[in-house]
Amino acid sequence: MAMFGMLKQRLSKTREGLVGKITTLVIARRKIDDDFLEEVEEILISADISVNVTFEIINKLRAAIHQQGYTEPEKIVSVLKGIMRGELVDSDKEKNIADSWGQRFLSGSEKPRVIMVVGVNGTGKTTTIGKLAHFFARQNQKVLLAAADTFRAAASQQLEVWSERAKVDIIRNQAGADPGAVAFDSL
Repeated sequence: MAMFGMLKQRLSKTREGLVGKITTLVIARRKIDDDFLEEVEEILISADISVNVTFEIINKLRAAIHQQGYTEPEKIVSVLKGIMRGELVDSDKEKNIADSWGQRFLSGSEKPRVIMVVGVNGTGKTTTIGKLAHFFARQNQKVLLAAADTFRAAASQQLEVWSERAKVDIIRNQAGADPGAVAFDSL
C-alpha cells in the first residue's frame, strides 16, 4: 500500500503542475490564437506527454475550437480535459510504448545497438532510461548504461540506482569529466 501511496503522490504532483500551468495560461490570455495553442503544446510536452500524443491533443483541440467557435481560453479547459481523458482511455493502442518500440528494436540483426537520450532537465529522461534498461534486460539482452551527464553529479547517481534496479552494468566517470570520454569508453 505504501508503493501505491507514493505513486499517487507523484502523479498528483504532475497533475497539479500541468493543471496549474494551464490555469495560469488561461487566466493570462484573452483569446485563443496560434500563440495560445503553442503554449498549451509546450506545457503538455514539458509535462512529459509524448510529442505524438501532444500533437494529437492539439489537433483535436483545434478541431473542437473551430467546430464550436470558441474564442475565450477559459471555455476550452473542459474540452482539453475531455480530450486528454479520451487519450488515456485510448492508450490501449499504445499499451506499452516500450514493448512496441522495443520489439521493433530487438528485431534488428545488427549489434550492438545504441540508444542516446537527450533532452531538457526534469522531463523524465533518467526514468525512461531505467525503464528501457529493465525492458531490454528482461528480453535477455546485455545492457550497458553510460552516465555521460557528467556536469550534474546527481544524474550519474540516479542512473546508477536504475542500473542496480535493472541489474545491468553502468559506465560512469568523475563529476565534470568529459562526457565524450564516457561515450567512448562505453562503446
